[in-house]
Amino acid sequence: MTIDFAKMMGDLRQEGNSRIALACAEETDALHSVMQAHTDGLAEPILIGAEDKIRDLAEKEGIDLTGISVLNHPDPQAACRFAVEMVREGKADAIMKGMVKTSFVLKAVLNKETGIRSNKLLSHIAVFDVPVLGRSLLVTDAALNIAPDIDTKQSILENAVETLHLLGYDSPKVGCLCAVESVNPAMPATVDAAELVRRNRTGEISGCQVGGPFALDNALFPAAAALKGVDDPVAGKSDILLVPFIE
Repeated sequence: MTIDFAKMMGDLRQEGNSRIALACAEETDALHSVMQAHTDGLAEPILIGAEDKIRDLAEKEGIDLTGISVLNHPDPQAACRFAVEMVREGKADAIMKGMVKTSFVLKAVLNKETGIRSNKLLSHIAVFDVPVLGRSLLVTDAALNIAPDIDTKQSILENAVETLHLLGYDSPKVGCLCAVESVNPAMPATVDAAELVRRNRTGEISGCQVGGPFALDNALFPAAAALKGVDDPVAGKSDILLVPFIE
């Protein structure tokens, strides 16, 4: 599976600019990223944070903020709450994290009264373009869920699969990453991996192929899987790596 980022950008342009609320925008990489998306016709930035610092940074980096909304909320937690409020009220389409603790963003998002939580588990997905593999790779969850149990792992897996479905990939291969490629009762992650494979084969988990447990090499490289005798249709071909815990 190779994600066609150029096609994705073209599709986004046709759909019109997404309004991105960047919380604590006084951070170099985040500011450059959202402004590049603006230049590329993909997004309409809304910069939230300490206005003086945002404008000073933009001037230092040679970024033109003409026509860009810059909203003064210098307190980081207040900036996160305001970004979430904009999405909840339909004034923004997405939240982006700047120079602020992830916990502040999550607290604002998950607030039962003022947040934008749903009944679905919130999980993290990282997307990589890996030339040495010749394909794209998703890794989940490396940021939010610390030590997920088996049912939480299933929800994390299904979130990643749904993401690839939205990108047009019907049956991604999910590799359950562990320290070793065989089930060991003393290593709970391997037991969970085998259970997720079972659920996939019985139809409890659908829309994908699940394999594992895999060590990293035989999750990604067919030659490594063959060398270790790992006989699994997903071995060496994982599109999604499901990690056992946040560490």
